[in-house]
Amino acid sequence: MPSRLVLAAAFFLAAVSGAAAREPGPFYTASAAETAGAPGTLIRQEPIRGAPAGASAYRVLYRSTGLKGEPILVSGVVVVPASPAPAGGRPVLAWAHPTSGIVPPCAPSLANGLFNQIQGLDLFLAKGYVVAATDYPGLGTSEPHPYLVGVSEGRAVLDIARAAREMPYALASPKVALWGHSQGGQAVLYAADLAQRYAPDLDIVGVAAAAPATELGTLMRDDIATSGGKNLLAMTLWSWARVFGAPIADVVTADAMPVVDRLAGVCLESIIDIEPRLKAGAELQKQFLKVGDITALEPWKRLMDENTVGTLPPAIPVFLAQGLKDKTVDPPVTFAYAKRLCAAGSRVAVMKLPDAGHAFVARDSAREAAAWIADRFAGAPAPSTCP
Repeated sequence: MPSRLVLAAAFFLAAVSGAAAREPGPFYTASAAETAGAPGTLIRQEPIRGAPAGASAYRVLYRSTGLKGEPILVSGVVVVPASPAPAGGRPVLAWAHPTSGIVPPCAPSLANGLFNQIQGLDLFLAKGYVVAATDYPGLGTSEPHPYLVGVSEGRAVLDIARAAREMPYALASPKVALWGHSQGGQAVLYAADLAQRYAPDLDIVGVAAAAPATELGTLMRDDIATSGGKNLLAMTLWSWARVFGAPIADVVTADAMPVVDRLAGVCLESIIDIEPRLKAGAELQKQFLKVGDITALEPWKRLMDENTVGTLPPAIPVFLAQGLKDKTVDPPVTFAYAKRLCAAGSRVAVMKLPDAGHAFVARDSAREAAAWIADRFAGAPAPSTCP
């Protein structure tokens, strides 16, 4: 997700969202007693209007695990097809969204255009899958959002798949496929890595990622010269200062801090969000960091390293889609990660889209990803482009 995404994703979400997100209400809060409980269990749910034809949709609040092992709240959406469930239950497609912001009102479950943001939704519902889409911690709920923190995202993805299984009318099976874009690509790769240890009750049949944020240090270092790259880095620094206590004042100039704070409050949900991000990016171009290369400075370097995904269990096949005109996630970064997966024994199918940039790569690869996922649910041997 790193780079000029702030502009690309803003234009993308402006195209699919009818209006800006709303403030979270009482649905997104719970007492300490309600929060305590096993990860992946439901706290509450409510129906949502406007679901795709032939489906019903529900906003959910469920339990997950925080970075210190504590129980936390996470929100999201579960979409259930009306078609009869097969014997053994409906497969689950867990979707992980790209950057929508870093404060509670930026939760996709609050956006009026949320069904348009789940790439391939109609394809998955037509195949009879339950679609479970997490907001991630801190989007919707009140704690700081751990932006680009892979373990946090991965747990939230797995736990909403578990929560869907608690909805009796969903009739969801333990078979789960993972699909995400950009920040969400990082999320599903982490979910695949964590699944065997964190959620052994789920059967992960495969993971599909479009332009995933893999090597964070490289991506941020490549992008820091651009207005959009500074936008992204500002969001990361603001989040990590609150989540990890990293000393943001040591690296951001005093004049730039009000701009960073203002930028943190802007969601990527509608066309009205583009102008403040353009303005903030222009201001950060004038003055932003006190240091030359933050990716080499502690604790930021360590945090970037810790949130760079490693190789996955070889039993989980992987589909990677990458646009060759992507200026946000550089194609060589994705291809290098594919080579690492191949070397570790994974079966990897790489789809290269010659004319795709970052914002639309998930949309443009959704049909191929859906077909690949259908084959995984059917138990077909996974294809591989590895040497």
